[in-house]
Amino acid sequence: MIAVERLTEVFVEVADTLVDDFDVIEFLESLTRHTAEVSGSTSAGLLLADPHGQLQYMASSQESVRLLELFQLQYDEGPCLDCYRTGEAVVNSDLQRAGQRWPRFAPRAAAAGFQSVHAFPLRHRRTVIGALNLFGSGTGDLEPTDVRILQGLADIATIGLLQERSISNAEILTEQLKRALTSRITIEQAKGILSRTHGIDVDAAFELMRLYARRHRHRISDVARAVVTDPAEHPELTTRT
Repeated sequence: MIAVERLTEVFVEVADTLVDDFDVIEFLESLTRHTAEVSGSTSAGLLLADPHGQLQYMASSQESVRLLELFQLQYDEGPCLDCYRTGEAVVNSDLQRAGQRWPRFAPRAAAAGFQSVHAFPLRHRRTVIGALNLFGSGTGDLEPTDVRILQGLADIATIGLLQERSISNAEILTEQLKRALTSRITIEQAKGILSRTHGIDVDAAFELMRLYARRHRHRISDVARAVVTDPAEHPELTTRT
């Protein structure tokens, strides 16, 4: 059941990020956390299509989900891929009973502690540009109203990716997605560096970088690039404590 008391706050907070030159990666990471929270799910992940139409990992609220998203991509199987290919939401899938549909993914997700999964398409007009995944530790079903609300959050994510609401040129959209995917790779590298530097897990490393970027009013993708290429630029963040 959707946490209604948090829903308005989440929509306002997400919409507030849709300003010029906003940080795409931080926006998507924030969206996955909020979506997991309001839906009562354990975690959420998000995949985007690259310019060649291949899905790529972009964001998640937990590291365990990042690994599951990468597993889907590696074996070309799972709810996000089905959602992306059909343009339709995949809801209320019991992982204990989904072995026939996803013979490799379902056991892997169940072994990670999840019992249910849902996926919602990220659509731009008639084009699907990605999918939002929700994982639950229980098997409770989403109500039809909840499904519509979560699809609305996925639609907001799509608007955020487009950034300028008047965009209609496919080449501009492709370039934006390309930049977002490149930023994601750099952020993963930076997370690994900070994880090793401070002796913390990668979830904590990302949170450390996110809070630093917000405190100093930097884009998280810019901070990540500096961590990878010139750590001395942010000694407060990159120096072992």
